[in-house]
Parts: sequence; structure tokens; C-alpha cells
Amino acid sequence: MTPELYLSYPSAFLIGLLGSTHCLAMCGGISASLSMALPVGKGFRMRQSLLLLAYNFGRIASYALIAALIALLSTTAANQWAPLGMVLRSGAGLLLIAMGLSMGQWWQGIRYVERIGAPLWARLSPLSRRILPINHAGQALALGALWGWLPCGLVYSTLGWAALQPSVGSAALTMVFFGLGTLPSMLGAGYAANWINGLKSNQRFRKFTGALLILFGLWTLPLLALIGH
Repeated sequence: MTPELYLSYPSAFLIGLLGSTHCLAMCGGISASLSMALPVGKGFRMRQSLLLLAYNFGRIASYALIAALIALLSTTAANQWAPLGMVLRSGAGLLLIAMGLSMGQWWQGIRYVERIGAPLWARLSPLSRRILPINHAGQALALGALWGWLPCGLVYSTLGWAALQPSVGSAALTMVFFGLGTLPSMLGAGYAANWINGLKSNQRFRKFTGALLILFGLWTLPLLALIGH
């Protein structure tokens, strides 16, 4: 097992956790609406938790599926064209650096990358409106599965990194750990969510997070990876 694989799962979790302030802006409203749509009464907390968990399970499952598809295509292409691995690694590193610059509020170029997924999302988003309002866990699961395809620079950055893993399964598992890292903010309830929401406006934390993502990106670039070895 390579050093990258040893570090990929906890690193992906850390990227999700630190980048979850970005997730609050992109997907936090959906989590909030699931709770607001429920009538307050007996069993409210249980139904609320069930819907939120179902939604997030669907979202994380989509991340894993996308990573598996990308890893499958990249592995097949790399077998036919050897230099592709270096190209993919460079792209993944640059995406992480761009996301770090965005998190630190130094440069917002990652928004141009997010536009790549806009045409696909334009086709999928009408389907999400058909599911609303959410009345049971099955609908929440379907909504989360659709929302996992929302164009997001943080997701794209981690997907590029996941595609570098040595197998389709490890690529998918990398995105599962990333998704688990976003859970504290996306569940939107309790102390952890309030804490992370406060960090969203904390300039020092944003710059610290951005700097860490930039370091992840630099570590991923082929030249520095070779020096590390």
C-alpha cells in the first residue's frame, strides 16, 4: 500500500471537515428545510434525524459513485496512455490549491471550475423539485442522491484527488470519508453545527483552512510527490 493511500482516507475526512463551511453555503439550506417542513410534535426529533441522515447518506453515496466512475475511466485511459497519471495528479493538485485560495478568500477562480458541472445540474435540478416536499426517508434519500451532483469546487477538488487512488473501490471510499467529514455541519443540529457555523465568518480560520488545502494540493503535485519519495 502506497503512502498516499495510507493518508488519503483521514486526509479526505479532514478536507471535508475543514471545508464544511463551504458546504453550509451550498447545501446547508436543504438540511434546514428538511427540519422546517416537519410538524412539531411527538416523535419530531426521531423523524428529523431520520430525514437528515437519509439525505446525507444519499449525498455521500453520490460522491462515492462519481468517484468510482471517474476512477474507472481514468484507470482505463491511463492503461492506454501512460502520461495521463501525471496529468491527473497535476490537475488534482491544482484544484486543491484553487479551493484553498477560495477558502482563504484570496482568489475565487474555483467558481470557473464549478461551471463545468452546470449543464448536467440543469438537467438534474428539476427532478429534485418533483421530490419536494419531503415526507419520508425515501424521498430524503433520493433528494440527497440528486444533490450530490450539485456543482461544487470542494467536491471537484476532492474527486480529482480520489481519482488518483490505485483502485475504483479506494477512490469511492476516499469520497465516503470526505462526505463523513462534512456531516457535522450538514446535520445542522446541536453544538457542532453552531460551532462550525461560527467558524464560517472567522477570517483566521478560513485562512488557516485555505492554507492547509493549498498544502494538500502542493503535496499532490507530481514534482513534489517525487521529491517526497
